[in-house]
Amino acid sequence: MGDATTCVVLDDYQAVATSLADWSGLDVTTYQYNVDGDRLVAVLRDAEVVVLMRERTPFPAALIARLPKLRLIVTTGMRNASIDVAAAKAAGVTVCGTASTSEPPVELTWALILGLARNLVVENNSLRAGGPWQSTVGVGLAGKTLGLLGFGKIGVRVARIGLAFGMDVVAWSENLTAGRTDAEGVRLAPSKEALLAESDVVSVHLVLGDRTRGLVDDAALKLMRPNAFLVNTSRAAIVERQALVDALRENRIAGAGLDVFETEPLPVDDVLRTLPNVLATPHLGYVTDGNYRTYFREAVEDIRAFLAGAPVRVL
Repeated sequence: MGDATTCVVLDDYQAVATSLADWSGLDVTTYQYNVDGDRLVAVLRDAEVVVLMRERTPFPAALIARLPKLRLIVTTGMRNASIDVAAAKAAGVTVCGTASTSEPPVELTWALILGLARNLVVENNSLRAGGPWQSTVGVGLAGKTLGLLGFGKIGVRVARIGLAFGMDVVAWSENLTAGRTDAEGVRLAPSKEALLAESDVVSVHLVLGDRTRGLVDDAALKLMRPNAFLVNTSRAAIVERQALVDALRENRIAGAGLDVFETEPLPVDDVLRTLPNVLATPHLGYVTDGNYRTYFREAVEDIRAFLAGAPVRVL
């Protein structure tokens, strides 16, 4: 080991961190699967640098206090709600981030929408199992209404694809203006309730916060059409979980496309794994080759800059 800086990379699910960047000169240990509790403290006890993949492992003040050798936390992306940044700074620990592109979650949003609309999982499974040759009638999107809760970088890109499909696109968020939507050829909904009531597909693209937590609750879901789909690639807590489960069980909406969950990995006995009108992916919105290369290469850049006394991308 010599004098090499001790780095631990957590939650490297695909075991690709060391192959996507040049970690030479660093003493790097990677953990593919989630580590928590006292074992996490043991794993990180000698680490001077910890690299986090998004929000897979929480990093609260209590954990930081148990890691006296820790000097630097690097998170992939420039926002990570699972890190207590204030506690880190108070402990003399620097927190840095990396770039991240918004195209991947846009693409996955549309994979979920199209998968739901054309029953792709059902038909693919039937084809592979020698089942019926065509058993469902898909839903065409042209002429349908796409409702976007949130109209930031991701929401705007989702809207443009909806327009390309010939959809009528309507958007709403608390401070959204007609000037922003008009510039994209999108209608501004007068309210959240109006958007939910008229949309054939509702897609969530909001940042989780006090105002958005539980925004899509039971009352909101009851406004949706029985043939409508709900897609959430943003944050699970924006949609009230039990209200969504009830709506799906009772077939009050046609289905849900989900990439985010309040507990991740999703427990093996979770009901969302079994509902037939749920199309779910294991938080893959940001998981693409381009994003991963950026994440790990810039993580190494962050480490080298910190060691040189000039940290970059400090949060």
